[in-house]
Amino acid sequence: METNLPFSGRRKLLRAGFSLSALGLLGGCDLTDNDPVQKVLKSVSRWNDQVQAAIFNPNALAPEFAESQAVRDFRYNAWYGADLAPKLSASDYRLAVAGLASNKKPWTVEELYALPQVSQITRHVCVEGWSMIGKWSGTPLREFLTRIGADTTAKYVGFECADGYYESLDMPTAMHPQTLMAFRLSDQILPNKYGYPFKIRVPTKLGFKNPKFVTTIFVSNQQPRGFWTDRGYNWFSGI
Repeated sequence: METNLPFSGRRKLLRAGFSLSALGLLGGCDLTDNDPVQKVLKSVSRWNDQVQAAIFNPNALAPEFAESQAVRDFRYNAWYGADLAPKLSASDYRLAVAGLASNKKPWTVEELYALPQVSQITRHVCVEGWSMIGKWSGTPLREFLTRIGADTTAKYVGFECADGYYESLDMPTAMHPQTLMAFRLSDQILPNKYGYPFKIRVPTKLGFKNPKFVTTIFVSNQQPRGFWTDRGYNWFSGI
C-alpha cells in the first residue's frame, strides 16, 4: 500500500494512533488488570502498528536543520543515571552479526569507524514530550546491512545492547537513507553516556526506537521484541 500523504500529515496521523494506544497506560491498574480490556488495548496497538507501517514512505525524509540549530549539550536520557552507563572499550568491543546475513564476522570499533560516513542534523523526539536537534554522523545502516550480506527481503532488523536494552526496526525503516549507525555527536566521537561506540539514530521514529551501546545486529522474519514495547508502547512508533 502506498500513500501520497505529506510527511507533516503522516506525523499527525501517527501521533493520533499512538495517543489512542497510550490510553491504556494512562488508565492505571484498573485497566491493565482487566483481561478483556487489556486484549482490546493490545488489539488497538497492533492496528496502530499496521496503519503506521502501511503509510510509511521509505523515500520521505525527516526534516533537517541548519548546523546553528544543533544543540551541543544534548540531553541525556535513559532509565538509569549517566554514571551507570556501560563503559565499553575499543580494544575489547566486538559487534556481533546474527540471523539472515551471509557474513557474520564480528566487527571491531576500528573497522566500524572506517566505513563511509555522512552527517545529518535532525530532531530527536522523545515519548516523554521533549525534543532536541542534534548533529549526528555515522554510516547509513543500509550500507552496513549490504556489507554483511543481509537478506533485505526479510522483515526486521533487531538490536541487542550492552545495557540490557533491546529494540528492532521494520526493514523499510532500517533501509531508510537517514537511519544511521551514529559514531559521532556534534562532530565528536560519541560520548560514553550516549552509547559509545555507536547508537542507532532513526529520525523517523520516537526516541526509544534509537538503541545505544549496540552489541548485536540481527536480521529476522520473526518480529523481535522491544524493551518499551514489552511495557505497553507501540512497536512501530513512527513520528
